[in-house]
Amino acid sequence: MTQSIVGIDIGTAHLRAVEVRGPGKPRPMLLRYHEVSLPPGAVIAGEVIEPNTVAAALKALWSGGGFRSRQVVLGMGNQRVLARDLSVPKMSLARIRQALPFEVQDLLPVPVADALLDFYPISESTTEHGQTVNGLLIAAVKAAVVANVSAVRLAGLRTIDVDLIPFAVSRLLVTRPGIDGVVAVIDLGATTTSIVITRNGVPQFVRIIPTGANDLTQALSDGLQTDAAAAEQLKRRVGLPAATESSAAAVLFAAAVLFAAAVPDSSPIEAAAARIIADTMHDQLGSIVNTLSYFANTRPSDPVSAIILSGGGAELPGLAEAVSKLTRLGVTRGDPLATVGLASVIDTQALRLSGSAYTVALGLALGRAA
Repeated sequence: MTQSIVGIDIGTAHLRAVEVRGPGKPRPMLLRYHEVSLPPGAVIAGEVIEPNTVAAALKALWSGGGFRSRQVVLGMGNQRVLARDLSVPKMSLARIRQALPFEVQDLLPVPVADALLDFYPISESTTEHGQTVNGLLIAAVKAAVVANVSAVRLAGLRTIDVDLIPFAVSRLLVTRPGIDGVVAVIDLGATTTSIVITRNGVPQFVRIIPTGANDLTQALSDGLQTDAAAAEQLKRRVGLPAATESSAAAVLFAAAVLFAAAVPDSSPIEAAAARIIADTMHDQLGSIVNTLSYFANTRPSDPVSAIILSGGGAELPGLAEAVSKLTRLGVTRGDPLATVGLASVIDTQALRLSGSAYTVALGLALGRAA
């Protein structure tokens, strides 16, 4: 029987996991999925702060979800991880990885000894210095990875791989479905927003922005003097009012949504919420647009042709329309279940309702061929 793998998404407020059989097959089988809540402070921005607390939550996750495999894949994708363009002389991937500590010290915000390094090759070229491999340098602060792996070990589980979350998401939503062209995948998580741009399914560019859906909830909670639960409900009810005009400038967009927020049928609290949402999303959308503009300026021959949204933050009403107006590109929501089969015991309708919450966990599991 084909071995199964569990992908674990360690979030700020939840642990989410999926178990997959045959992740390397054209249509792997999703066997189980489950989530448990985490107490505040146990995990901050994807990094385990209280290993024993998280280990206890993982044990509850395994018990509640009925997971059978104890082999897991973890993801990293916060501000303690960076991805940068890097070109090196052509050699085997093993030798490139061995040489990384001597090649990249000037690119890192921490000493090489405190970082875990990897290289993702993209293409080859010939320069005046000879043949070159072009790719992405992936560097993570070692302490952050060790803390997450330690919590998994304390729970009696075995980490067999640690993957970059933007890679996991793009693999699930672009590479596996076979979407060609230059596509930007924007994953709006609780505390970070990641952007990965792929060409014919191969990642070319990654940026991680240190803002996410929780920033909007917190802004509403602070501005309206209400608790987080009420702020979350308001966020989902009010959403992002539609801009009256298409504009590539975030400032003009903010003005448009502020104007659109002043509708006569809105209650005072909803009108106030709409203004806070517009203000906060003005900054967040500005960061996204600036990132896409940077890619366009540095790679003018590879214009982005479409955008795929994912993550809990992408559920904000009106967001897809706003991103489409700002970028003048088609925007769709990614379908994380498009390329997997579902075990007969799974409630398909229930999973469809919450499927986007398991995008990261599923992408992680599918990155490991069994």
